[in-house]
Amino acid sequence: MARQRAFDREVALERALLTFWRHGYEATSVAELTAAMGIRPPSLYAAFGDKRRLFEEAVRRYQETYGAFTSRALAEEPTGRAAVERVLRESAAEYASDSHPAGCLIITAAVNCGPESAEVQGLLREFREAAKAALKERIDGDVAAGRLPADTDTAGLATFYAAVIQGMSTQSRDGASHAALLHIAELAMSAWPASRSGSQGLDRGVLRGDLGA
Repeated sequence: MARQRAFDREVALERALLTFWRHGYEATSVAELTAAMGIRPPSLYAAFGDKRRLFEEAVRRYQETYGAFTSRALAEEPTGRAAVERVLRESAAEYASDSHPAGCLIITAAVNCGPESAEVQGLLREFREAAKAALKERIDGDVAAGRLPADTDTAGLATFYAAVIQGMSTQSRDGASHAALLHIAELAMSAWPASRSGSQGLDRGVLRGDLGA
């Protein structure tokens, strides 16, 4: 009969997640992970495989817990504008929360990684691209419903808001308060194009193509 592990796997994974979130993937050593998780290296390898696979599992857990507010907002709000605004407002609250490390794990964990961590960088890039595609889908919905002009550059607008969210994460790591992040969110929403002729916030020419995809 196999001997049961002498530690709670879910608790250990949560501690690993917070360690990666706080220090980033490459800067977090196996020694730091095992110390935070309260286990020895052989137990880490037996339960999770290796550091990279542990990180991948931590990222999935992050998406299902701390980061789940984004998918909820995009799914639950009746319009694309309301969904994007909710994502920004909840990002401000989550990124500045003192109940966990600042910012977003998906945005910050591989910022300073070298070539040897290319797979980790690629993994996080895929998550960010998927989030940007989800923003575009909701913006496309507003165009289809006639809430936005037909010539709105939805890819550019989604990229703009993705960049705002990434910047808010970085600002929070630099100590920005919830109020400061919320102000960024409010300013960003002033860039939302008007539903009729004219513009709202950014110049319409920018919204049509100058932001890039």
